[in-house]
Amino acid sequence: MSVDRVPILMYHSVAHSPARATYGLSVSPEAFAAQMRLLAERRFTPLTAQQLAAAWRTGTGLPEKPVLITFDDGYEGVHRHALPTLVEHGFAATLFASTGWVRGAHDSGGALDLMLSWDQVRELAAAGVEIGGHSHSHPQLDQLTDAQLWFEVARCREILAEELGEPPVSFAYPYGYSDRRVRNTVRAAGFTISLAVGNALAERPQGPYALERVTVRRSTGLGEFERLVEGRGLGRLFVRDRVLTKGYAVVRRTRQVVRKASEARV
Repeated sequence: MSVDRVPILMYHSVAHSPARATYGLSVSPEAFAAQMRLLAERRFTPLTAQQLAAAWRTGTGLPEKPVLITFDDGYEGVHRHALPTLVEHGFAATLFASTGWVRGAHDSGGALDLMLSWDQVRELAAAGVEIGGHSHSHPQLDQLTDAQLWFEVARCREILAEELGEPPVSFAYPYGYSDRRVRNTVRAAGFTISLAVGNALAERPQGPYALERVTVRRSTGLGEFERLVEGRGLGRLFVRDRVLTKGYAVVRRTRQVVRKASEARV
């Protein structure tokens, strides 16, 4: 695998018994530990999103086998189960937090399972986990009005800066959905790197605001996981996901047309 192509692993919940709504995109603590052991045995070097962005921006180069370990939403199991394994191996990782789902003063409801508290988010940051943004309430950003979109992105960054003492630099799109308007808004809010999904390896030509990731889910066996990080056969592994993504894209574009027409009439 060329160092110009980087596997960015997308995790969500790490739990023994996750809620039904998060089960498919969850992994068990045992599976996560086995996957991290494989990365260590294969001599992968985990980076944060910020480190990847800096390396590609400055041209300083990457380690021989880079990988990014990322977690979306902010489920409590990332602290309870994933963090000890990351610390054991000395692995860097990035958590993308939906600030309205984190338990505490900014909780706006709607979370799908038990979420992190702000104290736990700070403990993750203190342990070396980069904390990035994932919107405030986890909507499909490309379906929002301009005002709603700005609120979701800017409010998320504002809260993270307030709670952690410094503004985040990385962002991940909820559901992986973005368009040029969304990407421009994320950039205007001050983020310097953003991740989508795509289920392909990340490459520098994708640009810093549309880097692709590969999904790790409950059904991902260790052999499949090895193929993910090696970048082998991704088209076959994710053929169903890509078909669904194309269908969703048509639906979202139709909704955008309807939304813009409604705004024009107001």
